[in-house]
Amino acid sequence: MPIALKEWAVTVRALAEGEQLLTLRKGGIREENKHFELEHDRFFLYPTFDHQRNDVVREAHMPELRRALEEGVWPDGDPPIHALTRDGGIPQPDRVRVRAWAEVAGHYTVTDPRVVHDLSPFYVWTTDYAEKRLSWKPRHPLHVVLLRAYRIPRPVTVRVRGDYGGCRSWLEIARDLPFEGTPVLSDDEFGRVQEEIEAIVSGRVPALA
Repeated sequence: MPIALKEWAVTVRALAEGEQLLTLRKGGIREENKHFELEHDRFFLYPTFDHQRNDVVREAHMPELRRALEEGVWPDGDPPIHALTRDGGIPQPDRVRVRAWAEVAGHYTVTDPRVVHDLSPFYVWTTDYAEKRLSWKPRHPLHVVLLRAYRIPRPVTVRVRGDYGGCRSWLEIARDLPFEGTPVLSDDEFGRVQEEIEAIVSGRVPALA
């Protein structure tokens, strides 16, 4: 079955639009060995509203929160716009739309909060929240995963199953999904930002996949 990386819907939307180019992971309580492992080099991006918080998205990217609701298919047909006034608490939809996949273009481990701060142009969260991801489980480094995202020709609607929930990174999607489509950024654009990101994390040993 197709493998997907589970991320907040607002993050998936930002990745699919080129507003975000990386993800920062340590892993959740339902991960094997209780920490993140980069098990795949390409995967689909599965949008979730589990634990999504509105207060940790930077002000400039607040419009992404509203657009992220389009990733869900809701029981009454209308997205819960009212939930955007709260910090979290968005209910889960019946189905979600998978509109993009990604391939790993770089994988590093980070322990320095200054690096996390300097990477802020490449993610939509507040720097305070990103640095909290680093400080959680302080004995483990933070995984910085540079992603090259591709938009598939047509979004594929996937039913939200009970076993898709919880704090986990990887899902097996119970329907066919195509590794097709166009890259979000051109080769030249992506090459430039890849060089900049690698310069920020230079001197750190790339993590083993």
